[in-house]
Amino acid sequence: MNYRVLARLGAVHLLAGACLATANAATPRSLEIRIDREAEVPVIVHEARSPGPRALVLWLPTGLGSSAGDAAIAEALAGRGITVWRADVLTGRLLPPGESSLDRVPADDIARLIDHAERTTGRRVWLLASARAGLLAVRGAHAWRRQHPEGTALAGLLLLHPNLFLTPPEPGRDAEYHPLVAHARFPIYLLQPELSPWHWRLERTVEELHKGGSVIAVERVAGMRDRYYFRPDASDAERREATKLPVQLAEVIGRLSRVRLAPARAPAVAVKVDAPAPARTTRTLSRYTANPIPPVTRLTGLDGRRYDLAGYRGQVVLVNFWASWCPPCVHEMPSMQRLKEKMAGKPFTILAINMAEDEATIRRFLQEKVKVDFPILLDRDQAVLKRWKVFVFPTSYLLGADGKIAYGLAGAIEWDEPGVIAMIEKLLPAGAKDRGPEHQD
Repeated sequence: MNYRVLARLGAVHLLAGACLATANAATPRSLEIRIDREAEVPVIVHEARSPGPRALVLWLPTGLGSSAGDAAIAEALAGRGITVWRADVLTGRLLPPGESSLDRVPADDIARLIDHAERTTGRRVWLLASARAGLLAVRGAHAWRRQHPEGTALAGLLLLHPNLFLTPPEPGRDAEYHPLVAHARFPIYLLQPELSPWHWRLERTVEELHKGGSVIAVERVAGMRDRYYFRPDASDAERREATKLPVQLAEVIGRLSRVRLAPARAPAVAVKVDAPAPARTTRTLSRYTANPIPPVTRLTGLDGRRYDLAGYRGQVVLVNFWASWCPPCVHEMPSMQRLKEKMAGKPFTILAINMAEDEATIRRFLQEKVKVDFPILLDRDQAVLKRWKVFVFPTSYLLGADGKIAYGLAGAIEWDEPGVIAMIEKLLPAGAKDRGPEHQD
């Protein structure tokens, strides 16, 4: 295959005790960049304060609002000789805050910002984006390459746990990448925290980006959640890890700046950079439209017993995929316990499948955060999660008494609401007697 991978950056030398704030930090300045007659993008500029790689990081917004963490990281990069522009492209287009608004930003806006940054500073530009903004970075990079086939102003992409999919799929369906992902051809850095729905899709994302001839450096961050570097609820460990991020970014910019891409294999494809995204899946319990036969699911429970989904035929079963680091999962679990209590005496069971967390973490979570007494199953290698094609957490499935999947849900709901209980009761077998689950040894 005609690509190279800079494997996990184990060689990155993290400076012990690296600080985000520096004693000689300068006050950032603001500027407005006219994109066209309708858009003027506000930019916060953190000027490089020391010799460095003559790089400029064009930081795209998350859609979740600005944070002190962003500013601190930008200042730390400036202290390492890298200029940072934090560009509020949503305000520039009068779009409301929110990740969904990022899909409405024209890709040409990013291309024009790249041109302006290189023209006014003489520095090569790196696009930095996280989560859904990662797709905006890919679209903007493609738009810029289309306008400058032989240009060198855009050095590469720095993608932090990017979401490069078209839209969340219906439960049980495969997620589709945006067509442009397979045509990206740049040096790319992928940083992926381990406690994230995107972690188990990382290899697939790398494969998709490779198709265009990109050179990719991959960094996994153990024990961290997405957005750990600016989460308002960051743990002490996450705050310590965040202090390392400017060092990692500066190091990878230096390394990837030396990369030379192989000649393009074919002319740039004519893929629309601003094609409307498919409508997003409504977060409600809805009829399941994929193959209704559930995947083989045999797992050990937290109680040490073996559970086989096939042994629950004749009951309605709620199969729920969750993790303790997922706030919506934590929010909905008490309502699942109330649902279990309201369905007492009826042929109904909840099987809550945890995604690859260690037993000590799960037990501590159940002791300190949420009290439930339905079975907790351990998917230690994520094999069951992959067979069920889980895309986000939480994801739930309702199986009827015939053993087939009747409903699916991506997201959290209140499971003890009357309307939800009514849907579950319609799946119960007429006149069926309550009977316990069959455990497999």
